[in-house]
Amino acid sequence: MSGFRLMAVHAHPDDESSKGAATTARYADEGNDVLVVTLTGGERGDILNPAMDVPGVIDRMNEIRREEMAEAARILGVRQLWLGFMDSGLPEGDPPPPLPEGCFALVPLEEATEALVRVVREFKPHVMTTYDENGGYPHPDHIRCHEVTVAAFDAAGDPNRFPDAGEPWTPLKLYYNHGFVRRRLELFKEEYERIGEPFPMQEWLDRWRPEHGDIMARVTTQIECGKYFPARDDALRAHATQIDPNGMFFAIPTEMQQRIWPTEEFELAKTRVRTAIPENDLFAGIEPGGLR
Repeated sequence: MSGFRLMAVHAHPDDESSKGAATTARYADEGNDVLVVTLTGGERGDILNPAMDVPGVIDRMNEIRREEMAEAARILGVRQLWLGFMDSGLPEGDPPPPLPEGCFALVPLEEATEALVRVVREFKPHVMTTYDENGGYPHPDHIRCHEVTVAAFDAAGDPNRFPDAGEPWTPLKLYYNHGFVRRRLELFKEEYERIGEPFPMQEWLDRWRPEHGDIMARVTTQIECGKYFPARDDALRAHATQIDPNGMFFAIPTEMQQRIWPTEEFELAKTRVRTAIPENDLFAGIEPGGLR
């Protein structure tokens, strides 16, 4: 299907390439208008690729991350917009240090929501995606991204909310990205056992605990997008300061992923249209003839 508008809301540059990237690439390739909204600039990100840990990079981190984001968006075939908030960083320590003054996680919810509502009303998405209440992982910006996106989804169509932020627009569906699926890793491990090779992601499986739960119990929607896994990986590599090309993101051969688990997983969190679960399309239930 084409002619739909999809808005993917992410906390930092590179999140759009590690969470639902093949899905966005597929929908863009099929003729839909896909906008990635990046809430912060990723200014406080560390250099996670040893090859980029050279003099001058950390001093230009803000500029470099913008260049990386532009290349990733080009590869995925999507549009991208910066919302302009300041990266909060990932506090480390026990107890963790206070968040830096003025960072995104400390911005009043109403202020950040109004900024996103303005974009929603201008772009007019039929579907929005973001993270669940845990942020995918407990980074303060990811959790705030969830809160802001849910609030904007609810408020954008209400003429009494943020009346100076543009004409009301009511998005129809909101999804959460779910990327860390234990069963997916187990199937890859079984394939490695079949071919008699050590499983390169065994450490990830070993860290999984029963209390982490089974995220597949929450998944409502699986999008067939294996064809776009190479674009996803190229977009990830474009974020050269953040992604080690020799790291775990690329440990499983693309061909094996396409053959064994060629989908990306989502949870339908809110909907204003009727749809049947399970789904295989983020736009399921939205009638093309009713698009505005």
